[in-house]
Amino acid sequence: MRAFEGVRVRPMEMIDLLRYVGALVLVLALVGLAGLAARRFGIPGIANAKSARRLAVIETLMLDARHKLCLVRRDGSEHLIVIGPQGTAVVETGVKAEPLLRAVPDEAAA
Repeated sequence: MRAFEGVRVRPMEMIDLLRYVGALVLVLALVGLAGLAARRFGIPGIANAKSARRLAVIETLMLDARHKLCLVRRDGSEHLIVIGPQGTAVVETGVKAEPLLRAVPDEAAA
């Protein structure tokens, strides 16, 4: 015996389908905008503003399939770290960091 034997179900109309898809797109867009705003302006505990960063990975180099060499900058000094399956090891620390080079437009080409 069927529980819904006498109930007629109408097929979904195209306008209902468009309404559902539109609502889904709107909600996803709002979530994306909230994520971008959190990244841009920084929310304490969730996302930091770009200007407040003290730590940066400057460069990485794969030594082999399981070991990676990382150059990390913190507060104006750089640290060379080896990361592997057995853990991490500091190779060199307290290296004076060179200032970041900015791209300068070539005046001769202009």
